[in-house]
Amino acid sequence: LKDFSSKAGEAPALLQQPDFFDKPYQGMQSENGGVVGMLEVIQSDFARLETETKASEEQSQAEYDKFVEDSTVDKTAKQKDVEYKTNKKDEETEELGEAKSDLESTQKELDSALRYFEKLKPSCVDAGVSYEERVARRKEEIESLQEALRILNGEDLAFMQQ
Repeated sequence: LKDFSSKAGEAPALLQQPDFFDKPYQGMQSENGGVVGMLEVIQSDFARLETETKASEEQSQAEYDKFVEDSTVDKTAKQKDVEYKTNKKDEETEELGEAKSDLESTQKELDSALRYFEKLKPSCVDAGVSYEERVARRKEEIESLQEALRILNGEDLAFMQQ
C-alpha cells in the first residue's frame, strides 16, 4: 500500500492535466501522512485499545475471582453460624420447656402448701385469746403434764397413799 501510494504521483491517469494546472498533480501524499498514515494511526489506536481492554479485563477477572472467593468464605461462615444458632435455639427451647414444667409442678406444690397452711392457721393462732391467757394456759398445761409424768413414774402414788 505504501508503494502504491508513493507511486500514485507518477500514475498515467494523474499525469494528464487540464490546462489550468501549473505543474503535474502529485496527489496529497505529503499532507498528514495520507491514507497510509491514517491506517497506521488506526492500527496503533487499535493496538492501544486492545492492550487497555485486555488489562482491564484481566483486572476485572481478578476482582471477580476475589469476590467469588470472599463470597464463598462468607457464605460458609454464615451457614455455620446458622447451624450453631439453630442448635442453640433448639437447646434453649428444650430448656424452656423443662423450666416451664418445673415451674408448673413447683406452683402446684406451693398451692398445696398454702391450702394446708390455711387449714392449720386457725388451730395455731387463736385470735380470740390474749397473750396473758395463752401464757396462763401453757403454764397449766405444763403443770398438768408434769403431774402426769410423776404419776407414771410412781412418785405421786406414794404421796396419795399417805
